Amino acid sequence: MSDDLLFAAVANPVRRRLLELLRGGAMTAGALAARFDLSRPAVSEHLRILRQAELVREEVRGRERHYHLTAEPLAAVSDWLHPFERYWRDRLRTLADVLEEDPE
Repeated sequence: MSDDLLFAAVANPVRRRLLELLRGGAMTAGALAARFDLSRPAVSEHLRILRQAELVREEVRGRERHYHLTAEPLAAVSDWLHPFERYWRDRLRTLADVLEEDPE
């Protein structure tokens, strides 16, 4: 799976919300779709993209499809963001130092 697919998948707010919902445990496609003001086919399309990015896995039980979060690929997002986190931490530390300086 490419990083481009992963980043494209998490770029969409609906897909990010689907991932957040699945953090609490597996959910059926119908239960997920009920949480959105979108058609069920539209939610299914978002789930397909998340499956392609390997962020969710699908389990078929009878007539229902249960979706499970697969968070491991998100480590690549975290790795990419880490240098920016350090950048902002350093910038905020500099700002705090300036604000704490004695004005006299």
